[in-house]
Amino acid sequence: MNPEQLFSILNLVAALSWLLLAALGRRAWVQRTVAGAVVPALFAAVYTILIAVNWWGSAGGFSTLAGVSQLFSNPWLLLAGWVHYLCFDLLIGCWEVRDAQKRGVPHLAVVPCLALTFMFGPAGWLAYCGLRAVYKK
Repeated sequence: MNPEQLFSILNLVAALSWLLLAALGRRAWVQRTVAGAVVPALFAAVYTILIAVNWWGSAGGFSTLAGVSQLFSNPWLLLAGWVHYLCFDLLIGCWEVRDAQKRGVPHLAVVPCLALTFMFGPAGWLAYCGLRAVYKK
């Protein structure tokens, strides 16, 4: 399997997970298994394997932007970086749904924040924080 094929598979898994979170996010099994544990654990395992196999001997590093660019010129490490985003954004989306439930925020109001979190991570989290402030108990 090449990085492009794995990228496609992981993106499909992420998209399906986000759809479940948006459509059935208030269901405990979705929060506990799909979005909250199983899929993030899968992403974390893939990430760990990609890093373990491809990190050593790679050019670049994290101390400069040029170093990061050089590091991510390796398609396997670029994929690892993408999986990092997929994993943590999904965890944040799951937190948004759980937190909204606790605070009495209507799920339909959270769905646009989920879409933003899926596509633009921090912007979606920021939007949810604004929504959360509106519904403050």
